[in-house]
Amino acid sequence: MKSTQQSEFTMASGAMLLGVMGDPIIHTKSPIMHNAALKALGIEGNYVPLHIKPEGLEKAIQAILTLGFRGVNVTIPHKVEVMKYLDHIDEGAAKVGAVNTIVNNNGVLTGYNTDGIGYVRSLKEEVCPELRGKNIVVLGAGGAARGIIHALTAEQPGQISIVNRTASKAIELAQEWGSLANMQGLSEAEAQAAVNSADVLINTTSVGMHPNVGELPLPKEWIPEGIVVSDLIYNPLMTELLHVSARKGCSTHGGLGMFVNQGAYALEYWTGVDAPVAVMREAVLQSFKL
Repeated sequence: MKSTQQSEFTMASGAMLLGVMGDPIIHTKSPIMHNAALKALGIEGNYVPLHIKPEGLEKAIQAILTLGFRGVNVTIPHKVEVMKYLDHIDEGAAKVGAVNTIVNNNGVLTGYNTDGIGYVRSLKEEVCPELRGKNIVVLGAGGAARGIIHALTAEQPGQISIVNRTASKAIELAQEWGSLANMQGLSEAEAQAAVNSADVLINTTSVGMHPNVGELPLPKEWIPEGIVVSDLIYNPLMTELLHVSARKGCSTHGGLGMFVNQGAYALEYWTGVDAPVAVMREAVLQSFKL
């Protein structure tokens, strides 16, 4: 998994300052995971949560430079908007149109996206090793969805249906990447038929995230029996969507694997060394038992 990023910055600059910016951010387990990883690697540093409102995003990026952060992760709702404040965008992130990882190389900020590769790796390893020919329904069309959908197109699915509250966003995304896979954009009102014929259902929205753990992103009656249901949310580990789906005999896939994998790729961009993936996963799991 090791990235091509070099680690001269780490060696020359002493303690490494890292963080994650989002709104909300209280739910994040990123500091627990990354601080455990830094300790395991013997790297002096600290990873902190940064609660950044949308209107404060530009100033937050300037603060990263001023304070000398080596890098940050970017989460909901900043993954698309943050791109305008960066010096360079990695080719993969540019294609996706969203950034979840920023690297600061001596004042030059470069954006990457590790969401898609982290997600698909986790989905195939844990619950669905073959995605070729599958009918996939993706709930949401935001920054996280873009990374995941782009990565899914490389798996040669039968069809990808994108469902979004604002239908125009789903339609635009389907048109943008229509040459990569058979894709359609739908409003929530049009979604039931697509969900009923799905082989794989993926929730990329924040519906069901802590503390609103009882919420569902779609009516439970729509979920077919026996399909694969995946939820990007990792806090809680089992969302209400996954509980309901499990009772219908579905194979369920939570967001922990994606969370750990995307974090591992990000850490390797910052440090230039292999991430201690097992340590990172265990740190997150243990945090839920506290």
